[in-house]
Amino acid sequence: MNAEILAVGTELLLGDILNTNAQFLSKELACLGINVYFQTVVGDNRQRLLSAVEAAFSRADLIITTGGLGPTNDDLTKEVIAEYFSLPLIPDEKALNDMVKRFSKLQSMPESNKKQALLPEGSKPLYNAWGTAPGCIIEKDGKMLVMLPGPPGECVPMFDKLVKPELEKKQEYIFFSRTLRLSGIGESAAAEKIGDMLDAQTNPTIAPYAKSNEVTFRITAKAKNEPDAKTLLDPVAEEIYRRLGEYIYGEGETTLEETVVRHLREKGLTIAVAESCTGGIIAAKLTDIPGASEVFTEGCVTYSNNSKITNLGVRAETLARFGAVSEECAAEMAQGMAARAKTDIALSVTGIAGPGGATEEKPVGLVYIGMYFKGGVTVAKHYLSGDRQRIRTRAVRLALDMIRKI
Repeated sequence: MNAEILAVGTELLLGDILNTNAQFLSKELACLGINVYFQTVVGDNRQRLLSAVEAAFSRADLIITTGGLGPTNDDLTKEVIAEYFSLPLIPDEKALNDMVKRFSKLQSMPESNKKQALLPEGSKPLYNAWGTAPGCIIEKDGKMLVMLPGPPGECVPMFDKLVKPELEKKQEYIFFSRTLRLSGIGESAAAEKIGDMLDAQTNPTIAPYAKSNEVTFRITAKAKNEPDAKTLLDPVAEEIYRRLGEYIYGEGETTLEETVVRHLREKGLTIAVAESCTGGIIAAKLTDIPGASEVFTEGCVTYSNNSKITNLGVRAETLARFGAVSEECAAEMAQGMAARAKTDIALSVTGIAGPGGATEEKPVGLVYIGMYFKGGVTVAKHYLSGDRQRIRTRAVRLALDMIRKI
């Protein structure tokens, strides 16, 4: 089955809203073995929307629309779809009753909202437990169209609970994936280590993806059901772990900071962080994770030289001789943080994120990461490229990965 995602809304075209629904739906459809070759965004215009539906059905068996199901005059999706299929819009009693009940808890329901309870005759209603706009499924002449509301808080659960089961019935095979997340190695270097596996793949397939300081390998198997897919996937994943295990920090949607906090908790270790150029981002990343209070004691943003001296005990002579962006300063920052917080691990970061502050000897992107661990101190030196935000982001990931390796 080939599908097309048709997102409706002028606000999407203007860039006022990020189209996260399309990303979610594409992933979900891929897991169901449904091909998505096109994604279309169209504004709130009757003729352009009708043309988009006609074009989509010329190349797809399934269209999933998002948006345009609201109560205002510019919400046109149902009207246009009904016109395309030559179906009248009729009131759905349950949808209307659900809407009245929902509004009774808040305020009186505006008359205009009754429009949302109109559905194309003969369609299968998708009742919305997360909002006021119901969706529906229309099947006619071998084509299938699914209408979903635009807000992700409604679109996502409605697809998951109501639409996905319907699509699963139509698929002979499923596609099941495992995503391995790597840090501390580049895409090309990682690909070289499993080059023979990439060359020889049939089922399962291995797809490498690269982000900033992160590589992922998505292993996907085609099978009749999930247990059969896992039987195909697991040996491939095990071989990748054998070759690249030191770089793999997690699977699925696991983040590097989640892995770091989990390891610290499992090993009963505590950590404190002293940051200069990263401005507290590392501390924020760690404390975003539930349970971090068991391992994270405190963080200091020591941006100025005086703050480094006062709060961390960095020597004035060190700063005068080597500068704040130096191996020596990073080491003393880590030692001072460990002494202050009395933790097993203390991390320090100092660098030049730019765009100013650089010299010929110390260019923009020079970053030192210090690590105190059980009495010893190591410092890693990095030359990072990009703008200020990219340098800071990359420094944070390198620091988190340094903790993970420790």
